[in-house]
Amino acid sequence: MSTIQKRLKELGIELSNPSSPKFSYVSVNQIGNLLYLSGLDCRKNGELIMEGKLGEELTIEQGQEAARQVIINALSVLNNYLGDLERVNKVVKLLGFVNSSDGFVEQPYVMNGASDLLEQVFGEKGKHARSAIGSNELPFNTPIEIEMIVQVDDE
Repeated sequence: MSTIQKRLKELGIELSNPSSPKFSYVSVNQIGNLLYLSGLDCRKNGELIMEGKLGEELTIEQGQEAARQVIINALSVLNNYLGDLERVNKVVKLLGFVNSSDGFVEQPYVMNGASDLLEQVFGEKGKHARSAIGSNELPFNTPIEIEMIVQVDDE
């Protein structure tokens, strides 16, 4: 069992087989040794684990839980694409969009749910640059959507 698989098991995380995109895009676009992941939401078994706006229907803690699920989904996409998460050299950047009510300005706290999990899984390789953007609406009323860029080892 690889180091990453052990960490996931310790964290109680089981990766799933990601479904194919339902719209006109690809889940991963590779340029050299960089992987660009399309925006992901907080679905589990095909259903959003929660819906709504932060600061209105949802608390920061609920937003962090949703962000954590997005990263679990991203890890599933990466694992499916790479065949082995040990090939991840560095998480380069996250771009997070947070479905925010008027006046909600705590998007960085919500994104910590994603960032903290990446550091738990990958250690130093999981530390990344990040943007946390408030949005007045997101597709399907998801509370958060995250894009990720990772650097991978050559095969």
